[in-house]
Formats: sequence, structure tokens, C-alpha cells
Amino acid sequence: MLVEIRPTSRLRGKSAVDLSAALAPVLDALIADPAADDLDLSRLRVFVDWIQYRNGFSAPVELRPVVGSAALELAVDLRRTAGSDPDGVATAVAAALHAHRSGGPRDHITLEEWGPTRHSRIWGFNTLYWLHLRHWEEATGQGYESALPGGRSKARDVAPVRETIAGLFAIWDGLAERRALPEELYVVELGVGNGGQARTWLDTFVEMDRAHGRDYHRRLHYLMCDYSPHVLELARAEVAEHRDRVSSFVLDARRPLTSLAFLRFKAFFVYISNVYDNLPTDEIATIGQREHLVQSRAYLPADAAGAVAHRLGVPPEGLRTLVDKLLRLGPELLAEAAPQHFPRGTADAVEFWRDCWQGLRLQERYVPLQGLDTYEIAPGISGELLRPLLSTGGDMRMHVSNGAATSFAETLPLLHPYGSLQCHDIVVTDPHQYRVSFRGPGKYDGSVVNWVNGPLLAHIGARKGFDVAFAPFAPDGGHVVTMTAQVRD
Repeated sequence: MLVEIRPTSRLRGKSAVDLSAALAPVLDALIADPAADDLDLSRLRVFVDWIQYRNGFSAPVELRPVVGSAALELAVDLRRTAGSDPDGVATAVAAALHAHRSGGPRDHITLEEWGPTRHSRIWGFNTLYWLHLRHWEEATGQGYESALPGGRSKARDVAPVRETIAGLFAIWDGLAERRALPEELYVVELGVGNGGQARTWLDTFVEMDRAHGRDYHRRLHYLMCDYSPHVLELARAEVAEHRDRVSSFVLDARRPLTSLAFLRFKAFFVYISNVYDNLPTDEIATIGQREHLVQSRAYLPADAAGAVAHRLGVPPEGLRTLVDKLLRLGPELLAEAAPQHFPRGTADAVEFWRDCWQGLRLQERYVPLQGLDTYEIAPGISGELLRPLLSTGGDMRMHVSNGAATSFAETLPLLHPYGSLQCHDIVVTDPHQYRVSFRGPGKYDGSVVNWVNGPLLAHIGARKGFDVAFAPFAPDGGHVVTMTAQVRD
């Protein structure tokens, strides 16, 4: 048996976890398992984590099989098991073992078949959230930004905005002196939120341009881009004073060239904040020196499924069909299509949506890969780029950041030779960080969040001729990182 403990920072200090007390009921349950003869402890790994998202996708204790072998991983969330009733933890371990022997929990309502996590229903719910955000906010009575740490995005602070604009002015002055400055000066923002960042940027630009005296504002084109029409509507209202300089585009951040191909080699600055962590991703794991793809399937636990089904007047097994319709139609059309289940119309459909999201969980398993070269990170980007990140000794599990990698690779061609991309997000900057703490997936209010694989994006950038650098966003620490990319000198 191998016991791997990732949250090492939780083992020391004033609030240190009593690891012996936390693991004792887990190990006792494994040893005392009534069907112990069927459990090969030499092939079992106890994987201890600390899942900081209080509203997550995993159970406190769950088993993850390795397909094609007798190996098993018992995953334990230390945050929820430490200090819990030892008998309850032991019961959860025994139940997980029993469910594994029985082919899986029979009372769960599975919402999909096994597959790569980037194709999971959780991302269907994520898309639903952004497309129908207005209904969600009306139901909760609060804006989506309240779900962010601290209740707002730090990326709208003025100091870094002034620094960025000053850098642009220096580049534009140099090009103007050589008569090489284009007449139109393009700035792009992907993921505009409620428009607060754009308003801060444009207000500051006007102020600095007046002091600078070059009248760059007359030539500025600020492009606001977002997946959510509701978010773009809010953003347009926020920057109404700058409407003559602003255009807006509804687009999928994973495919910016679909709408912005006319900007190829023209954008002097592309700004991205809190977008990459919200794009679909797989996870790859090395187990015993072999690469595995983490497959998942979404399900509703028996208690959550029973409560929702009872309220709607349907059998629990009927929820899968209703969830499929919700993700395909949205709450308004779902209410019209099934009025017998949603007598109050859209309000009932949104309540169903929120209840399902609250209860939604993920089962996981490991499927061996024939080789990293058989796996595609993004169109035209081979899984071989992961090899140096995974080959750091010992077992490793990390995000592939497929959506972020696709978006990043498609955004770089938009940049002018003197342009730059700046991204503020929760980013892993060293593969070792995956060994010591949980990096997602987690739940925000109605959306999914994962840390971004920064070293992988740096590899992709380098292959396309860009230097990629990382720096802490806030001088006082915090999880947000500033990633910049610009053409290599």
C-alpha cells in the first residue's frame, strides 16, 4: 500500500491537521474489510488531498479504479474527513469498497457515460450558466462576481493599467517616429466580466493620452469579447461613455480567430482575466511510470436525486432525460417543453437547474494511454509537450488545460509584432505545485474552475516564437498570477 499526502502545508502550524487521527479510520477500515481477500493492498494507493472548494464535485471518500489492472486509488478529502466521526469515515470507506465490487453505486443517477473530463456534463452546466446568467442572477439575487474570492476581480486595479498603457505609448511613439505606426490601434479584451476592467482601462487611457499629447485615443479601437450575451450587455452599459471607441463580440474564447481573424498581426494588446480557468480541461496522470487519462462521468447522489425527482413528480431515473433537455434547451424552453414538471415556468426550471448543480458529482477512473503522442492537447498540438512536465520523478497528476491551450494558440496570431498578451488568472507556474495541493475542478456559484497549466502554455508559446513569463499579480501575495506573452526578440 502506498499512502500519498498532497496537502503538506496543512500538517504544520497552529491549525495543523492531526494526520494520525484522520487516517486511522481509513486504514482500519481497509484492514478490517470483510472482503479483504479480494482487496490487494499492494496495488492500493491512498491518495490524500485537501479540496478547498466547499462546493466541489467529489465525495469525501471515493475509489478510482485503474482500468485494465487490479490497481485502485482510494481518494480521501482531508478537509472533510479530518475531525469527522471516525465511524462515519470508516463506513464511507467500506461503502466505497462495496460499490466498487458491485460495479458502482446502484442508487446514483449517472448523467453520462465515461469519457474525457473536458467532454463531461459539468462543462455543459458551465456553458448553461454563462448563456443564461441573467436567470441565475435573478434567482440568487446577486451578481456572478460575488462568487469570486473577495467578491470582485482584482484585475481592475488602476496601477497595473497605468503601467500597461505607458508601455503601449512607448511602443507607439517609437513606431510613429519611424512612420511605422498603423492608423488603427487595436486592443482586445477576452472575458469582459461586467465591464469594470474595460471602464477602468478606457478612463485611464483617456486621462493619460491627454497628458501624453499624441491623440492616440482618436485611433483606438477597444474590442470587448465574451461568451455570454448578458455579460456583454452589462459591459456595454458600463462603458457607454466610450461607445465611439468600443466594439463588442460574442465569441467562444477557445476559438477567437472565428470572429477576430481580421485582426491577425494587428492587436497591440490582448487582455484576458479569469477566463482560462473556466475552460474545459482533461487531466493526465502518471501511475507506475505509465501515462493515464483521467476519465469521468457526472452523477447525482441518491439523496439529491431523490429530492429533486420527488419535487418534480418523476422517477429518479427520469432526471437524466430532463438534464439533457435543460443543457440543450436552457431553462425557458425547458419550462415550455415540460409544463407538467415546471408549473411556474422558467422560475421552476431554474430551481431544477440550481438543485442539480448543487448535487452534481463526478466519478473518476484512470485509463492507460498508448502513448502521449496519441493524445491531442489542442488542434495541432501533440500530447508529447506534456512529457517534460510529467517526467519529474514519481507519480504525477496535472491539468492539460485543453481549452486554455486552444485559446492561447489561436490568440497569439492576433498580436502585432510589437504586441503583447497579458492574462490574470490562477496559474500553476511550476509542475511541483501539482504535487502539494489540489488544483480543481471546483465549483463557483454556477460555473467550473480549474488552475491553468502555465508551464504547458509556456511550451506552446515558445514553439510559436513567443516568450512567456509569470509574475505574482498582487505584491501582497494571493493566488492570481500575471502571465505575459510577446514575440521573442
